[in-house]
Amino acid sequence: MAVKTYSVPGISCGHCKTAIESEVSALDGIGSVEVDIDAKTVKVDLGSAPEDSVIEAIDEAGYEVAGEVGV
Repeated sequence: MAVKTYSVPGISCGHCKTAIESEVSALDGIGSVEVDIDAKTVKVDLGSAPEDSVIEAIDEAGYEVAGEVGV
């Protein structure tokens, strides 16, 4: 299981956190999702879900992924 952390500069409040967590958690195979409002990051245990689907889910929630943190 791969854990990825994405930079999402548009995160600013609890609504952002809830929207992203809801969209990503709905994907099949996701292990866990943690949104850090202060750091503006989304940490995802991909489980069996493809990475592209996670990025698409964050986009669907209304936020743009700026890149992967730590790469």
